[in-house]
Amino acid sequence: MSLPLVTTAERRHRLGRRHRLAPSARAATVAETADSVVALHATDAATVFLSARARLTEGGPDAIERALYEDVSLVRLLSMRNTLFAVSAELAPHVDASTARAIAAKERRALLKHLDEDGQGLDATWLAGAEAAALDALDAHGPSTGSQLSAAVPALRQKITISRGKKYETEQGVATRVIRLLAADGRIRRARPRGSWTSSQYRWVHTEPWPAAPATEARTEIARRWLRAYGPATEADLKWWTGWTLTDVRKALAAVGPDQVRLEDGSTALVSPGDTGPEPAPEPWAALLPALDPTAMGWADRGFHLDPDHKSALFDYAGNIGPTVWWNGEIVGGWAQRSDGEIVWRLLGSPGRAAEQAITTEAARLAAWVGEARITPRFRTPLERELVA
Repeated sequence: MSLPLVTTAERRHRLGRRHRLAPSARAATVAETADSVVALHATDAATVFLSARARLTEGGPDAIERALYEDVSLVRLLSMRNTLFAVSAELAPHVDASTARAIAAKERRALLKHLDEDGQGLDATWLAGAEAAALDALDAHGPSTGSQLSAAVPALRQKITISRGKKYETEQGVATRVIRLLAADGRIRRARPRGSWTSSQYRWVHTEPWPAAPATEARTEIARRWLRAYGPATEADLKWWTGWTLTDVRKALAAVGPDQVRLEDGSTALVSPGDTGPEPAPEPWAALLPALDPTAMGWADRGFHLDPDHKSALFDYAGNIGPTVWWNGEIVGGWAQRSDGEIVWRLLGSPGRAAEQAITTEAARLAAWVGEARITPRFRTPLERELVA
């Protein structure tokens, strides 16, 4: 018996509906936008806002700020691929147990190693004292930036020497490392930043760690949700997306029990159990997605929605994708914001007049939403640089 076929067109239909990019599929809440793609990339502060915007029925930046800083229905966690993501509060304990706990333990080992090598007698006891003092300062003073914490906690002003005696020896302050560790442990979280929603100068608040959960069960839950959002996909795709070991990926997938399907190129891929039926097309849709948007970054192999000839224009040297223009589930160009606020875009192919009209409309919607804010991606790509020149 042959495997069910999922066509390239159907894979693109899934993006419109399941990633909430088609107008009829847009979400009512910010948490729903994150859940639809499992997690929103959050290394660049603006990406969270622009990714959520593209998937929301209504609401401006203030709605996303409420979700992040007041309702806390969306939280930032250092997690998959040792990268910062924003996930719903409902999913956060699973992300924490499946991925963030291991990263936090690795971060602690690395910092303790640096303290030991520095030779000033700083050790785990000293680190525990510095962490406790930082938490006490947050309790006393409320939301504080890293600079404010350093001013309040003398231990955070400590400097150590990294790679002592080597040609790349350097002196570093411990404040950033201690704050990063507290955040990785879930004992502090990022609060409203200084400046606008595009700022990464976060204040920090004291919080309680996420409830403990078995890592194996948590990885299964993440794999289940990821497969629903990104299937058809392969175990190599899930390994790349999560940063888990191949053994953990295979155990999680085995627990999910996915079905296998054929793709048009003759290869096979995995989908959620029972998710093998035809995927009807949503209405035509255009989207302007930010750099590192989940829909562009969900797979190791993105050939079904991206022409390989366009990679050099849209990616930086490290493999980070820039702002993209989409038409019916395919990347057809890139966009940027100029210093005067104008949203400009360029097609890398010829998707047709209907596409150009829809993209023009979507660009105007984006410009109205952004308003006076100015967006410069943290990772600059060739086409984005050309468009703002």
